[in-house]
Amino acid sequence: MAILKMQRISIYALTRYSKDVLETLQRMGVVEIENISLEDSVFYKTDNSALSASFVRSASLMTQAADIVTEYVKEKKGLLSSFAGRTPLNVKEYEEFALKNPEALNLAYKLIGYKKKITESKAKIIAYESRIDSLIPWKNLDVSMDAGYTRSTKAIIGVLPEELTEDEICLKLAEVSPETELFDVEVISSDSNQTCVFVICYKGVYDELMSALRKIGLILPSSSTPGNPADEIKSLYSKIKKREETIAECEKAIASHSPDLELLRFFEDYYIMKADRYAQLDNISYSPHTFVMTGYIPQKDSQKLSEILFERYGAEVELEDAEGDDVPVLLKNNALTAPAEGVLLSYSAPSRFELDPTAVMAIFYYIFFGMMFSDAGYGLVMALACGIALLKFKNMEAGLKRSLKMFFFCGISTTFWGLMFGSFFGDAVSVIFSTFIGRAAPAIPGITTPIWFNPTVGSGPTTLLMFSFLFGIIHLFAGLILQAVNYIRQGNFIYAVYDDLSWILVVTGAVLALLSTDMLSGMMGGFKLDPVFLTVGGIMAGIGAVIILIFSGRESKNPLKRLLKGAYNLYGATSYLSDILSYSRLLALGLATGVVAGVFNQLGSMMGNSVVGIILFVVVFIIGHLLNIGINALGAYVHTNRLQFVEFFGKFYTGGGRDFKPYAVNTKHYNIKEDI
Repeated sequence: MAILKMQRISIYALTRYSKDVLETLQRMGVVEIENISLEDSVFYKTDNSALSASFVRSASLMTQAADIVTEYVKEKKGLLSSFAGRTPLNVKEYEEFALKNPEALNLAYKLIGYKKKITESKAKIIAYESRIDSLIPWKNLDVSMDAGYTRSTKAIIGVLPEELTEDEICLKLAEVSPETELFDVEVISSDSNQTCVFVICYKGVYDELMSALRKIGLILPSSSTPGNPADEIKSLYSKIKKREETIAECEKAIASHSPDLELLRFFEDYYIMKADRYAQLDNISYSPHTFVMTGYIPQKDSQKLSEILFERYGAEVELEDAEGDDVPVLLKNNALTAPAEGVLLSYSAPSRFELDPTAVMAIFYYIFFGMMFSDAGYGLVMALACGIALLKFKNMEAGLKRSLKMFFFCGISTTFWGLMFGSFFGDAVSVIFSTFIGRAAPAIPGITTPIWFNPTVGSGPTTLLMFSFLFGIIHLFAGLILQAVNYIRQGNFIYAVYDDLSWILVVTGAVLALLSTDMLSGMMGGFKLDPVFLTVGGIMAGIGAVIILIFSGRESKNPLKRLLKGAYNLYGATSYLSDILSYSRLLALGLATGVVAGVFNQLGSMMGNSVVGIILFVVVFIIGHLLNIGINALGAYVHTNRLQFVEFFGKFYTGGGRDFKPYAVNTKHYNIKEDI
């Protein structure tokens, strides 16, 4: 429950070591580099955008080559492969891989060349097939489609837009040009859409015949062949076969490089790292012989980094306490509460001047999630699934690992509340005993009988509702106490009284007064406080209300305005009421999980104790409870977040801090890290 202390770091070294220093910082991932511009004529900046862009192109080249391999060689990936994370590499392994740079570039260009041949061959095959389709109607023509004329005759080859016989063609020609003669028509092929014709005539009637043929719809072929169509079709099929052989050879060559996929992916990451490194060079200021870079580093890492940079590069490191509003924030929590940091950061990083609320928030988060999910069987499934994944996949990405750890603890909390409420896959054990064994289930605390109470029967819903409100009040008070601690740390003790103690008095007094009345006695199972608490509660609420009325508008100098603002703020008691009522969702979602689980158990047992009944129960049990787990786990997650973001943070949290983002390895496949 801490915000780590940050230091401002300035690194000075010889210019020739600038890239080496950046590479070391990148692998260590503990420094956030800022853009520095020194107002001194000695120092200058460099523009490395062109180089950075060239490395991005090289990374894209490697990505393209790797994609070509995976297109033809299917990788064997398990269902849980997304949990595996990046492959770790130490510095020695990284440097050994880096020596293969020329080999990787040659391989990438070779693979892209193979892919280009495949693409070109496929395009040619499509063109050849299209050409064959256009020649098929002419395959019975035993002369070249270029056959134009002899000494005395001319030939006309074309297509008429309907199915016609030779006699029908002659009749149509006679209708449009009765004088035309001295020609012969041969139908090469015909179908319902067209007729391919070969017409030969004396040269003297060519123009007249061509005009007549056009009138009845003749269209000349868009292309012709030097030989007869049948020979051309045969030649095209031969070309297609050669192209298919080229494709097969290229695909085989590509598949043979499947062992090199690791190399291609390494250099994809390698060039991404180089691009990032050269982009960072623009943040450095140079003199003729030296350079200087500045940034932020956690104090816990600063001394060790200074020693490493001095030993390797003779660099001088200057450290000073970081001041100002722009200083980044890095959180540090224990193993139990650190997984909930992601929830906090998704809302906002804390300000440097306030407490890190992660620890307090995490405890309530686990409690509320468990109360909403509230089934021991579901909790065990969640905890076991997350626990096994965490144990099996050691290289899991940090963000995913943090989320799984959080859900692991949520699963444990769910198991606890499920045992408290006597829900284990709903009432599955009782249904199994009564349906398939023929007798009542034995009393097993937490499984068939609740350790505390069953919220679905009798006065259980009312009891759970009252405890939901109680947990809600405690949650809100925790937020007010955190705000009071922040005030005290800043030296504003009196503000803690004005803004926090006052509301604690109002809410506590109101609760004591209500619990002393007959109105809530029935809802509380007859529980009622002594009437003296009505007076005590009224006095407490009155004191708190007076403090709010007089001091909550203290920023105004005008007494009347101060009172009016105080009255308006006092009206905010209604918002506390609505906030407390919001915690009824603990009851609603908790009941929903148990009731829906029970419904699935009853549906599964409808066929009774028979073979069909057992099969039906198993199927409905698995499918139904998986659906219930998915839907209600999502609901518990969403509503638990809402209680933190709206009710809890709204009482004290300023936020607005800037998350610490160190210059680090930003790769897809390999995690190259140098431990500090």
